[in-house]
Formats: sequence, C-alpha cells, structure tokens
Amino acid sequence: MTVQNINQSVETLSGGQRPGVALARAAAFGSKVIILDEPTAALGEKESRRVLDLILDVKARGITNVLISHNMIHVFEVCDRVHIHRLTMIDPKVHEMSDAAAFMTGAKMPESVAA
Repeated sequence: MTVQNINQSVETLSGGQRPGVALARAAAFGSKVIILDEPTAALGEKESRRVLDLILDVKARGITNVLISHNMIHVFEVCDRVHIHRLTMIDPKVHEMSDAAAFMTGAKMPESVAA
C-alpha cells in the first residue's frame, strides 16, 4: 500500500489503497465508530489481506468497526459479533460460517427464534 506521491489524489490510488486511506482518515480524525461497507468487494487476495489487517489494527486501538460484507470468511476473521438481519445476532466464536449461511437463508432457525 505504498503511495508514490503524498500529494496524489485518492481517486488516482489503486482499489486496494483507497480503503486504507479511508480507515486512516477515520482513525486520525478521532472516530469512535467506523462503518465499512464491502471494503474488500472489488479487491484481490493481497489487497483484501491488507485491508483486513488495517481493520484489525484499528480494532486493536479500541475503535469500533461495523463491517458490512457478504464475504463470510472476512467477517468471521475480524468480527466479534455477526448480526444477520433476517433473524438474529450470532457469536462467531460459538457458531460456524455454515450456521450463519443457514440462518440467512432460512435453512436453519437460531435458538433465539426457534423457541
């Protein structure tokens, strides 16, 4: 994520560099919550890894992140809680990705709803 010129406009940066700039700006301006909407959607594996590492770094600094994503591998890697809009919120330390997909599609009902 090396920027060649510090005066370079963000619109000329690569797709992998732009989310990094957005995260850095939010952290630098003292944000208490950062909302990330599909930050890795159009990125390759290497660029996605860098963005996920930045998310984990910001999280380690005590800044809350809200990650909106369809990439369950990324969600389970960086999130403490997973909210599934369809029915419930789950803990990724207790449930597996296959559970999340089953809850989203209705193939399985979470305990909080099934009772």
